[in-house]
Amino acid sequence: MATGKEIISVAAGEIGYHEGKSKDNKYGKWFGLNNVAWCMEFVGWVYNQCGIRGPKLGLTYEEGGTPSCGALLQWYKKNQPDCIAKYPIPGCVVIFDFPKTKYSTDHTGIFVEKTLTTITTIDGNTTNNSGSDSNGGWVERRTRKLSYANPVYIVPHELEAEMKRYQTIEEINAECPWATATVQKLMKKSLLNGDGKGLDLTRDMLRLLVINDRAGIYD
Repeated sequence: MATGKEIISVAAGEIGYHEGKSKDNKYGKWFGLNNVAWCMEFVGWVYNQCGIRGPKLGLTYEEGGTPSCGALLQWYKKNQPDCIAKYPIPGCVVIFDFPKTKYSTDHTGIFVEKTLTTITTIDGNTTNNSGSDSNGGWVERRTRKLSYANPVYIVPHELEAEMKRYQTIEEINAECPWATATVQKLMKKSLLNGDGKGLDLTRDMLRLLVINDRAGIYD
């Protein structure tokens, strides 16, 4: 599995790349669908370069990858909803919904950092901060206002080694509500720290606990 820092490093190495005539670009050529809007193809190419070949992400067109950030989001919502995160981690996928467009998913990029009011990503098929957000032909590092970007975060399972460790039930309820009931159950049984502090659980650990709970192991 690649770390978020590795993903960001590969993406950053592409900054300044510009498409050719008729949107000809190396990411489209790699994907197998060239001369089209390529923000999703760029993200897939970066993940592929980092050895991540997961569902719909890091795969070529023939292998089942998607050139559409909207299709990617819908797949994760349907098949791996736990990967739709309230809080991003470095290297995760960001889906943008810009205001005053006819689409609910306008663009995608790779998360770098955010503040209380802004989000910074590295995007393909964009421009500098004064240009097109979603069809500009360049790979650039972009900083946008959160209120404008309306981001949704996809944290693929392959990035879970980078995930934070949850220490309290409040953190779990805020970011992984699908695991709250199981953790509370185990706390009541004194199988986890009963005061809800120092739980020290990763998302991967939470998923395993939930699977075991559904199998009746803790009953």
